[in-house]
Amino acid sequence: MDLSSILKPGAVRIVGHLTSKKRLFQEIGDIASQVYGLGAPDAVDALQEREGLGPTGVGNGIALPHARLHGLDHIVGVFLRLEKSLDFGAVDRQPVDLVFALFAPKDSGVDHLKALALVSRTMRDGQVCAKLRANDDPSTLYAVLTEARTSQAA
Repeated sequence: MDLSSILKPGAVRIVGHLTSKKRLFQEIGDIASQVYGLGAPDAVDALQEREGLGPTGVGNGIALPHARLHGLDHIVGVFLRLEKSLDFGAVDRQPVDLVFALFAPKDSGVDHLKALALVSRTMRDGQVCAKLRANDDPSTLYAVLTEARTSQAA
């Protein structure tokens, strides 16, 4: 599994107008609907339900919201770089500016965990995060994300 199998170029965006976690989840739902054909309300509800179990802000300005949905046949992702950091209730209490959301089939089992681990490893790489924060072109961000693990795996 690699990020290019989870993330489509159209699901990588730079967003500057979000003022709350709820609005962030709506943006993620809208993108997931446009790019992958997911039901936006279902995606938003699933993200909010998962977030209710505990914040998915993992520290260092990074959040990894994730949810399982009916009707999916494979794991998909949405990546957002926020121009204005957002309070996310992260473990280190720092605002979030890099968000990688995952949606998995309800019955994905261990594949969901493998995808989450892959995203987590990628986002823990300080060089990757520095490149993501330094670039304003979504296609460059996509390249940074999808090449990060490939080059490390070789």
